[in-house]
Amino acid sequence: MYNQVIKTLESGGVVLIATDTVYGLAALPADEKAVDRIYVLKERPRCMFLPVMVSGVSDMELLGLKINENVHKLLASELVPGAITFVLGFDDGFQRPDWLKERNEIAVRIPDNSFLLAVLRKTGPLLVTSANRHGRPDTPDNVGDILLELNGQPDFIVEDGKGKETPSTIVNCRYNPPIIERHGAISEEIINNILEK
Repeated sequence: MYNQVIKTLESGGVVLIATDTVYGLAALPADEKAVDRIYVLKERPRCMFLPVMVSGVSDMELLGLKINENVHKLLASELVPGAITFVLGFDDGFQRPDWLKERNEIAVRIPDNSFLLAVLRKTGPLLVTSANRHGRPDTPDNVGDILLELNGQPDFIVEDGKGKETPSTIVNCRYNPPIIERHGAISEEIINNILEK
């Protein structure tokens, strides 16, 4: 299955894949055709950028992301890898890849899922967004319901039982103190306790 996932992504396909939170749709960020398909599948407005998943801190650094003291505290905690998504800006003067040139920030996460991490170590950063139709409050917890909701079919499906219904917590670390932009699997109290140490 791993080889088929890699082959699908590298050939410009979209993969429906289990994460450590909700099921997601994944594609290589530099492949415009694959990225377009994610927007179509979700019926997501093109003005809304897609979040990024990486295998580790080194990938975040290679993307030129600004990792401040608050981010370092959270990255060093038991929350990572896991259900925390960071909104980060870029270091000045960094030569970004083409697919990031229109952005001034990205939402990035290191998932706590061994299979997905293995894929990310092979492919590098991936665009991975929840596998629900845009505007729906929740992502279905099973592949059958996801496929009924999406506008079309992904190119490959990695089914791993029942997914979780709670998404990651989004923390905008461009502010000091950071701002919780979406309440999710990790409570604000836990995050604040780490930041206050």
